[in-house]
This record gives sequence, C-alpha cells and structure tokens, in this order.
Amino acid sequence: MTIRVVIVDDQGMVRSGFKVLLDVQPGIEVVGEAPDGAAGIEVVAELRPDVVLMDVRMPVMDGLEATRILLTAEDPPKILILTTFDLDDYVYQALRAGASGFLLKDASAAELANAVRVVAAGDALLSPSVTKRLIAEFSRLGGRPAPSAKRIEDLTERETEVLSLVARGLSNTEIAGELVVAEQTIKTHFGRVLMKLGLRDRAQAIVFAYETGLVRPGD
Repeated sequence: MTIRVVIVDDQGMVRSGFKVLLDVQPGIEVVGEAPDGAAGIEVVAELRPDVVLMDVRMPVMDGLEATRILLTAEDPPKILILTTFDLDDYVYQALRAGASGFLLKDASAAELANAVRVVAAGDALLSPSVTKRLIAEFSRLGGRPAPSAKRIEDLTERETEVLSLVARGLSNTEIAGELVVAEQTIKTHFGRVLMKLGLRDRAQAIVFAYETGLVRPGD
C-alpha cells in the first residue's frame, strides 16, 4: 500500500524539496502541502494522509498546536516533526503531545524515506543518540506534572523491564539480546505495555518512563 504524506512547512523550498525526494520513492506519495499549522489541519482533514511532516515554527498556527489538534482526531495521522539539530522546547512538547518522532531538515533522501516508513508502520523515529538528548532535555526542562506512577503497577515485571530498556534507547533487537529472548517476544511485551498504559508509541513510552521516574537521567 502507498503511504500518503502531507508536508506542512512555511518554507516553500523545503516543501518542494521534500516532495521531490519523496515522490520518487517506491510506495510513498506526497498528496498535499500547507504553509502553516491551520492550513495543515484543513488539508489533513480533507486528504486524510498516513503521515504528516510538520514544521515547528510557522505563522498563523505553529506545529505544536497543529499536532495537538490533529492527534485528537478519531483516526489521526502519524506526525513527524521537522526540525534542525538545534532541538528546542517545542520539539519536546510535540513529542509529549504524541508526535512519533522528528526528522532533521537536512535529511538525505534515504533518511527521509526511512523516517516516513518507520512512523507509518507505527514505530517511533527515535535513535539512541536522539533519546539521550531527549533524556537530558527533559531532565533540564522539567515540564508538566508527572503522570501517575501507579499505572506502572499494572505492568508485569518483564513488561516493566522492557519499558525501562526502551526508555534507555535500546531497539527491540538489542533488548532481545539483553534479555536473551526472541525479538517477537519483545514486540509482544512492548505492545502490552502500550495497551496497558494507554500510550500511542515508543516516543510516548520513553516520555512516560522518565516523567514517572521509572528511569532517571544517568541510569
């Protein structure tokens, strides 16, 4: 199936460049564009794409507010935040709001296509190096009141262990090696973690683990 993409960015050259790069990728099609968050919401409502590439700082409505609104829909798209490597507070707030990760604006064609496919498949685009930066920034910024740690009590010991390793930036393959089990077993455990905690994906799971104190910076 073709992954349908909408690009929301106030820079026309960015939109055009990403469209050119994505439209030549097999199984990916850019179906719409928008110059700001408000227009992006309208385009997404009309076209119902699978993935939205969302800039952070835009006129009229920024990407953070647009992300929050889009993710309240009954069947929301996956949101991939566009940013520079100068990660700012808006990016972390967007992840808290449920975005599936972020992509550097200078990404190569291969990185861009991979990012779209990863989030379309329901995973989060958070590499171990990116996760470490997120951890440090969440620790520095603090943020909203932490969710109730009591929800963790619903997890089994193994599910809690898997969540902790996910929060430290390990992939499913790496966790499987750490726990000496099959990778499919890890996928099953993590799926149950998301279901029990009411979380959308890996990005939200990492945020939850640090905000509840299950894992702390420096662990």
